[in-house]
Amino acid sequence: MSTLATQAVSREIRLASRPVGAPVSENFELVTTGVPEPAEGQVLVRNTWMSVDPYMRGRMDDAPSYIAPFALGAALEGSAVGEVIASRDPSVPVGSTVSHFLGWREYAVLDAAAAIVVDTRTAAPADHLGPLGTTGLTAYAALTRTAPVQEGDVVFVSAAAGAVGSVAGQLARRLGASRVIGSAGGPHKTKELLDSFGYDAAIDHRQGDLPGQLAQAAPEGIDVYLDAVGGDHLEAAIGAIRQGGRIAMVGAISGYNAAAPAPGPDNLFRAAAREATLRGMLVSSHFDLFPEWIAKASAWLADGTLRTRQTVAEGIEQAPAAFLGVLTGANTGKMLVRLSG
Repeated sequence: MSTLATQAVSREIRLASRPVGAPVSENFELVTTGVPEPAEGQVLVRNTWMSVDPYMRGRMDDAPSYIAPFALGAALEGSAVGEVIASRDPSVPVGSTVSHFLGWREYAVLDAAAAIVVDTRTAAPADHLGPLGTTGLTAYAALTRTAPVQEGDVVFVSAAAGAVGSVAGQLARRLGASRVIGSAGGPHKTKELLDSFGYDAAIDHRQGDLPGQLAQAAPEGIDVYLDAVGGDHLEAAIGAIRQGGRIAMVGAISGYNAAAPAPGPDNLFRAAAREATLRGMLVSSHFDLFPEWIAKASAWLADGTLRTRQTVAEGIEQAPAAFLGVLTGANTGKMLVRLSG
């Protein structure tokens, strides 16, 4: 164990400077560093896959939020999976595949308690960062707890071709929705919504007139909206919400790069008139649902009824570009970085 750890070097991505507006490649730095030996109760993991996610943009700002900002000059963090190659805790033996939160690096030393052993017999390791990870859980918690889908509901999902949305459309159907509508950018993505992800109607938001397109897709209005975009999408959804409608506010990617506060919807009173609920959610508040969700989603992946997509970048050096791509909608399904394996 000692020889392996002391000989290993790891490349990692550090935050070199805080972005103003949209991040650029100069905000990131690729650094080669040594790998410390794991202490008692720790494990050494060779990361094979890492995730890049929109919420990470907020952590690049030095501002109060629900999660601490990234530190300047330090490796970024995020979900990753990998193989345990050295262990000083018998509960996580060498050879285990684990998920953890020390991504953005090729090797990670962490407390064994922070490493979750995952079952790779029914799903690939990378699936634990997508449909079986927090993005899949976000869709499940949003549509069962935050804005629960009821039999016969009309459901609208923004960023519908992304990691959360591609699962949410299929899940809404399983939960009894009578019609599922998704918004995505461009003809390729809207075709994927219809052909792969179970949507009945697909809106291309790049074509403009979002309220008009939504009215055409849902002439009698919507009951549930999963909001990952904010801005014009939230405004259009409020305009279409029916009596007792439910909106799960899980993200607002349209405003993440704004240098000044982004304008909000100007029709909020319609939500009051319709007695609708707008409820924010943090997936970290719903981790108790993980076992339930993984059991269901693993079975659906195994029988092919849960369809997923991945957009994969190769190598740690491509992680910043992959992250910037997520913010501009370059991905279909989950954006991942393959590190090794």
